[in-house]
Amino acid sequence: MGAEILELLSGSAFWVAVLRIATPLILGTLGVLLCERAGVLNLGIEGIMVAGAFAGWLTVYQGGGLWLGVGVAAGVGALLGLLHGWLTVSLSLSQHVSGLGLTLLATSLASYAYRVSFPKVENPPTIEPFAAMGAWLPIPILNAQTPLTLLALLLVPVLAYGLNRTPLGLAVRMVGESPAAAEGQGLSVVRLRIGAIMAGSALMGIAGAFLTLAAFNAFYFNMVNGRGWVCVALVVFASWRPGKALVGALLFAFFDALQLRLQQSSGGAMLPYQLYLMLPYLLSIVALVLVARKAAYPQALMKPYRKGER
Repeated sequence: MGAEILELLSGSAFWVAVLRIATPLILGTLGVLLCERAGVLNLGIEGIMVAGAFAGWLTVYQGGGLWLGVGVAAGVGALLGLLHGWLTVSLSLSQHVSGLGLTLLATSLASYAYRVSFPKVENPPTIEPFAAMGAWLPIPILNAQTPLTLLALLLVPVLAYGLNRTPLGLAVRMVGESPAAAEGQGLSVVRLRIGAIMAGSALMGIAGAFLTLAAFNAFYFNMVNGRGWVCVALVVFASWRPGKALVGALLFAFFDALQLRLQQSSGGAMLPYQLYLMLPYLLSIVALVLVARKAAYPQALMKPYRKGER
């Protein structure tokens, strides 16, 4: 078994799979991170990813381009984020209840839209997904990925720079730490929080679109399969830092790709496959427990704010 694992890790195909599995996690985790940096928990990510996956795929299936599908997925995510922002920021309702309700709403709407669009289809229709970049990017492992993976990797330093080095990023962090101080500086807490939620939710929509436009070529029910909840946990693991979020996503993807390969190996047949399915989640929980105690969370996270209150 040990020799098989070493041989597995030495092959480039394994690391290509790791990066591919990590891509939707990177995008989704950055989206959750942006929302929470502004002080709002967004548990609607699971539903937003489902809605983005369906909207992007349907756009391409109806004749639109792949990048148009990505844009539509981002737009759908932003609209759902606007709804979440209105409920939690403007109306100061429970962020937990609103997020879970948003997940149920978005998932149900995607399911209903699929049934209406394809009432008599037994097998999901397919599209031509994004192709690997190949010779366009002469870098091993990366050249076997699609442009959405490159986009996800580029967004990590962009978001890190934006949050830490720009006035807008400072304002977003301020409303997540001390909205009263932000208001004292003449900033609109409501606008900044809702804007951050919409931007983060757009990233969640793109994360879902990756599944239908790059990883697969069709829309399947339950294809998101809990990735949204993993992203919420990865933000805590990352201590709300984009760079560490990338590390966390790659770590989970590593374990996920490893368990898939172990199931296919000759030695892996000796153990029940359920143990391999547990591996990435179990090890991620262990890593989360070790890191979460020292995590410095935004001080105003999940705390409603009304203008004029101190």
